[in-house]
Amino acid sequence: MEHHTRIETEVKLKVPSLDGLQARLEAMGFVLRIPPLPESSVLWDRGQELLIQGSALRLRRFAGKAWLTWKGPKIPDATLKIRPEQETEIADADAMERILQALGYTPVVRMVKTRAVLRRADLEACLDETPFGCYLELEGDAAVIHEAMATLGIGPEVAEPRSYPTLYREHGLA
Repeated sequence: MEHHTRIETEVKLKVPSLDGLQARLEAMGFVLRIPPLPESSVLWDRGQELLIQGSALRLRRFAGKAWLTWKGPKIPDATLKIRPEQETEIADADAMERILQALGYTPVVRMVKTRAVLRRADLEACLDETPFGCYLELEGDAAVIHEAMATLGIGPEVAEPRSYPTLYREHGLA
């Protein structure tokens, strides 16, 4: 059986408000797949083992489902966040938490935000409302991300280089 590590390519853009952004995305061919709903994510680590490696292990609960995600070290880029990623849907998030604890992992960051998901064939857009501001995330091919940013009139200067876990820590919310 062959296993492939997917490379995630995305940008997180700090926006003043989400007002009107969904309509602008829909005008670009995006379709709302998940309306704004609470999302809960917990990062797990053994001490700082994963953090030191530049990796992360996340258990996410969103829209009635749960996923376990491993993210590898970031590949340097001026605007985009590029990193290897493995993700699988989890049937029982509570059982997964017990498994992680049995393996010596503990929760290190807890994050809650409201997220809406829009998609078109070549790109996914997430509208996120956090306790410290609003963000548009675009995920897909790098050239398509840059094209969508240009269409929206959003420049690379609003790209947020910090991860959500870092932002939650910096705002004293982790």
